[in-house]
Amino acid sequence: MAHVQSVIHLTQTMFGERERTLAESTEAHLAASTFRFDSGVCGLRLRSDVGELVLLPFQGQQVWSVVFNDRNLTMRSMFDQPYPTRVFLDTFGGFMQHCGVTGVGSPGPGDTHPLHGELPNAPYGEAHVVFGEDEGGPYIGLGGRYRHTVAFSHAYAAQPLAKLYTGSTLFTVSMSITNLKHSDQVLMYLAHVNFRPVDNGRLIYAAKPTPEHVRVRSSIPSHITPGPGYVEFIEELGRHPEAHHVLAPGMAFDPEAVFFIDYLADETGWAHSMQLHPDGNVDYIGHRPDQLPKGTRWISRTADQDAIAMVEAGTCEPEGFLTERKKGNVKHLAPGSTFKADFRIGSLSQSEAATIADTISTLISAP
Repeated sequence: MAHVQSVIHLTQTMFGERERTLAESTEAHLAASTFRFDSGVCGLRLRSDVGELVLLPFQGQQVWSVVFNDRNLTMRSMFDQPYPTRVFLDTFGGFMQHCGVTGVGSPGPGDTHPLHGELPNAPYGEAHVVFGEDEGGPYIGLGGRYRHTVAFSHAYAAQPLAKLYTGSTLFTVSMSITNLKHSDQVLMYLAHVNFRPVDNGRLIYAAKPTPEHVRVRSSIPSHITPGPGYVEFIEELGRHPEAHHVLAPGMAFDPEAVFFIDYLADETGWAHSMQLHPDGNVDYIGHRPDQLPKGTRWISRTADQDAIAMVEAGTCEPEGFLTERKKGNVKHLAPGSTFKADFRIGSLSQSEAATIADTISTLISAP
């Protein structure tokens, strides 16, 4: 079908202390409104008939929070609002952050990039709301452009796009990164998508649950301090990664556990991850391993935050530039070329989840 799209360009003067409707389609049950958090950060609320996204159009184009059918899918954190900073841990409470491009993960010895790179809280010079219709139906979305230029080393443009659809509890996010140089540009990208875990939630995902294909990180980043028994817990997960498939209360994901996962794609190219709640709710994220070949899972369940990134899909793993370069995970973009990544994220019905679970079972049972 022909895609039709209308664009509303945003400026920061459109965002005041009081929330105001920017645009709406009563026929499609879609609307956008602008406001400022008490911290001064601009917020954009996109609404459909079944849910809403709150995004930060000028700060990383983060998806700050996600609600479908009155259920908040977003991690519990120490932050009740975003703060105007570029420091990752000084405002880490949002649902989705784009990470990269000149570094991803914890910087190691010799690394010069900040934690998860410059993208998570990047200052976007361009932002716009879109209305349109595509194969998924009518949608409202947020896009923008961030240009990162450092003389003698980097020049690229990052252009994300998030779309919320009428009647759907899944939204889509894409990220395009274009090399603006006349020489190669390094590329590291990862999407940090932080769902809220639930006690006795069950994880189902498209990977063979063996120590060879679900590897537990044993190194400890400098920004965390583990407690007694943590090392032993991680060692046990290394031997039996399937032990984390049910998030039993009391499991020692404090401060975190990290898994490197070899995802399998279905016949359409998508890999699937789900959290099945005891009450029947289902969280979901889909990614394409042909775009993002590295899958990382991060779980943190503490008194102060509760989060599960079922898959941080990326071009690399989150261990810093120099370590990832040694692994061969630092990619390069040719002059003028563009990298693209696509995601499907949100909530599923039980019947939809059952269909995907069957697909996963077929994938992981194949020789």
